[in-house]
Amino acid sequence: MAAVQLAKKAVTVPPTVRTLASGVPVAPLIDLKVRAPAGHGHEHGHGHAPRSDLPARWATKVSRSSSLGLYNKSYTAAPVTGVFQKSLMHTSAVARDAPQVPDFSKYQAKDESRNRGLAYFMIGSLGLLSASVAKSTVTEFLATMSASADVLAMARVEVDLAAIPEGKNVIIKWRGKPVFIRHRTQDEIEEARNTDWKSLRDPESDEQRTKKPEWLVMLGVCTHLGCVPIGEAGDYGGWFCPCHGSHYDISGRIRKGPAPLNLEVPQYDINEADGKLVIG
Repeated sequence: MAAVQLAKKAVTVPPTVRTLASGVPVAPLIDLKVRAPAGHGHEHGHGHAPRSDLPARWATKVSRSSSLGLYNKSYTAAPVTGVFQKSLMHTSAVARDAPQVPDFSKYQAKDESRNRGLAYFMIGSLGLLSASVAKSTVTEFLATMSASADVLAMARVEVDLAAIPEGKNVIIKWRGKPVFIRHRTQDEIEEARNTDWKSLRDPESDEQRTKKPEWLVMLGVCTHLGCVPIGEAGDYGGWFCPCHGSHYDISGRIRKGPAPLNLEVPQYDINEADGKLVIG
């Protein structure tokens, strides 16, 4: 009878899972609490506990045949590192590897006050930048609302008073409206100032309406409905509105007709040194 020799070979299988720096495997499907099976003869009176004289083995796969009723287990052996670390991994959770979090300790600020100062600097810089942008935006917005160059040119009008003879009227255009400039005679001044102005519809003295007695400056717009009155006409020697029959005296005060107010006096100045009348 031929002798049959049985040869038993030991095969060391390297770990097939990731490990930590300490050598402990990182695999959620591995149960590190697997105990040695009871009754295999190696308890040495210590109960059910992992063996200390053999490399640790972990069951990685268990399959059962429904037809034969057999079980098949697969084991994985890993070398002992000598470092013990309690593992809380179990197979009841979803099988996912734990993410590896990088170490940012070398980027942390060593001085807390320096880190706070940097934060204040960054906040202040952003605030200053935001204020500059806001100022620029508001300035540009207001610039779009300002008057154009042609409107500003019409805002002030200069008139040479030497070109207006005594007893004559001049009509100029200012801000789209006619302006009456009258060089009054001495008789016209006395007539305007001798009138009982307190009894008029719109009481106003001639002194209040003129800065110099000989110069009368008014807007040539009737206060009734905005028509342009005619100069040196009417019952009082001043202005007459042909639209609805309003009469103004030589001081531009309403004396007769439907107009409720006197002719408006605009803002003006008289430069006696240059002989200029500046309106606006």
